[in-house]
Amino acid sequence: MEEKLSLYIHIPFCAHLCDYCDFFSVMAKDVSDEYIDRFLNAVVKDINYQLEYFNVKEIPTVYIGGGTPSVLGQRIAVLFDVLKRNNFSPVEFTVEANPESVTEEFLEVCLEGGVNRLSLGVQTFYEPSRILVNRTASDVIRERLALASRFFPKAISVDLITGLPLQTEKIVLDDIKRILDFTPAHVSLYSLITESGTNLNRKIKEKKIILPDNDSSDSLWLASCDALKDAGFRHYEVSNFARNGSECLHNIRYWRMEGWLGAGPAASGTVIDEKNGKAKRYTYAHDIDAYIASPEIIKAAVEDLDSAETMRESLLMGYRFCEGPDLSVFKQRFGRGIEECIPRTLSHWKNKDKMLFLNSFLSCAFSELEENGY
Repeated sequence: MEEKLSLYIHIPFCAHLCDYCDFFSVMAKDVSDEYIDRFLNAVVKDINYQLEYFNVKEIPTVYIGGGTPSVLGQRIAVLFDVLKRNNFSPVEFTVEANPESVTEEFLEVCLEGGVNRLSLGVQTFYEPSRILVNRTASDVIRERLALASRFFPKAISVDLITGLPLQTEKIVLDDIKRILDFTPAHVSLYSLITESGTNLNRKIKEKKIILPDNDSSDSLWLASCDALKDAGFRHYEVSNFARNGSECLHNIRYWRMEGWLGAGPAASGTVIDEKNGKAKRYTYAHDIDAYIASPEIIKAAVEDLDSAETMRESLLMGYRFCEGPDLSVFKQRFGRGIEECIPRTLSHWKNKDKMLFLNSFLSCAFSELEENGY
């Protein structure tokens, strides 16, 4: 069966590890150039294997994330070449970068490789907050943002975080004001989540860091949300804002539960069986050495999602998106419409903001699904 699948590539290297992050990554300075080259060769082997394994004929979107892909510098061209050799030209091709590791040479290679969207992890300009979560080098952010904007005019996305230590409403609004100077097409606005096992979680338990309380954190996010809307951005997903026509197509495919390949340690891919309303998910171990030794998908952990699980995920992901799940795709995939599966929930939540109160909405929806035997 021919497949139309997006592609996510995970780069597990960073210049330094931020205290709040729980994505799999190691310090680039702790490994050799030769080791990184071996890793990239393994990714190439992995991608080629998956393209054949799933008989992929079209890759509509590509997203290279991490970690920090920009720490690869010009080496990242190896990943662009594998797509060219297989004659794939994605409509949207995103690469993540941290401003401090962005160089003119890196941006040139990205443009030459077909990248047409750059996602920059700024988080905040406020140096005291950055230092407390082990995120420094704010002195170069404006310079590198200007450089990135020159190479990718109206095609940069910026990540911001609210709820960091020492943040106030004035500080988060100043962050947005500064970001707007570089005319981003897209902004991802996250409220800080303290993940178990991170350095940030440990520091909070040891009372070395105090975060804003929940109400204050919510207020910071909502103030930032309003500022972005006032600046002409559309709040189109729980944490994402875009100028018209600049929504992230790759992420929309996630939210619509359209299939994607995952390559790299800790990466995950999901392939939908549309005919039977089921899915197959595979996830690679958080182990770079094992991945280099044997990157083929047959070594990944595989999870078979039955129809009920796939339906729940379709709702969970779909209602993150302002337009909700694709109703026709849902009905074709599961043989019944959403209104048939959760009529009581839809009636109760009519004219209410499902996206803003997603957890409450999904709790109602999942309870009704269980009652109805789905």
